[in-house]
Amino acid sequence: MSQPFTASPASQPAPSNGALVKNSSDAAFKADVIDASLDAPVLVDFWAPWCGPCRQLTPALEKVVNEKAGKIRLVKINIDEHPAIAGQLGVQSIPAVFAFAGGRPVDGFMGAMPESEVRRFADRVIAAAPAPGPAPDSMEAQIAEAVAAAEEALGAGDLPRAAQIFGMVVQHAPDNAPALIGLARVYLAAGEPDQARATLDMVPEEARTGEAYTALANSLRLLAEAAELSETATLEAAIAADPDNHQARFDLAVVLNAEGRRLEAAEALVTLLRRDRSWNEDGARKKLLEFFEAWGPKDPATVKGRRLLSAALFS
Repeated sequence: MSQPFTASPASQPAPSNGALVKNSSDAAFKADVIDASLDAPVLVDFWAPWCGPCRQLTPALEKVVNEKAGKIRLVKINIDEHPAIAGQLGVQSIPAVFAFAGGRPVDGFMGAMPESEVRRFADRVIAAAPAPGPAPDSMEAQIAEAVAAAEEALGAGDLPRAAQIFGMVVQHAPDNAPALIGLARVYLAAGEPDQARATLDMVPEEARTGEAYTALANSLRLLAEAAELSETATLEAAIAADPDNHQARFDLAVVLNAEGRRLEAAEALVTLLRRDRSWNEDGARKKLLEFFEAWGPKDPATVKGRRLLSAALFS
């Protein structure tokens, strides 16, 4: 089990004399991890002297790395003495292990694990690592690669990895709009809309355009709108009592969307549109278009919702 950052005296794990395993610092992180990972993957072990699980995990990491005979390396960072990089990576408990390859973070785990699991993790990192070679020609190219990797992780539902990579990009390039928008999307997916909104507010004014920004901004606005409305059961009861209570049906659609019940939200608005197209100056259709913009054109609810809307308008 991982432990939070609290201090108590204990002795440091004995440092390895092997070239494949070394202690490092915040100042040496770029050379020991980022640059070194261009030649071979590097595992970064964030630990502290007071952390019992760290004393179990570190020997297993050292053993596995030495077994691999140069295919992977280990860098150990004492977070009591060097907290900056751990903070940038969003480490909240230790032990925490991050894998770097090709100059960027590619994988990681929190907490102690058995030696056999450590070995499987190392094998996976080695197998997925790019061929050794020089860094990309420019910082822009490195950032683009990192953002692409973070987007891939976010698409796969790996929120911790996506947050770590987006966070690293923002540390190096605080005004990078794709990374800020991506990090905000991670927060929203993790159920932290306030943090998502604060992160989105950091996007420079001139970059507040494009499908990704607009969709996220609309999603956050719709969530805020739903927070001011009655609960689902109350609205459903109002509609059951009066099927022509258009405001209740409209509000229900907004709340259903906030709950992630997108298709039901679309169906509620289409039903409202069928019952009274002119209500609230075509409000049902306009809100449905807002939903589509927030969901994105490829979302299944958008695809189905557009079919329902077309049928309602032209049948």
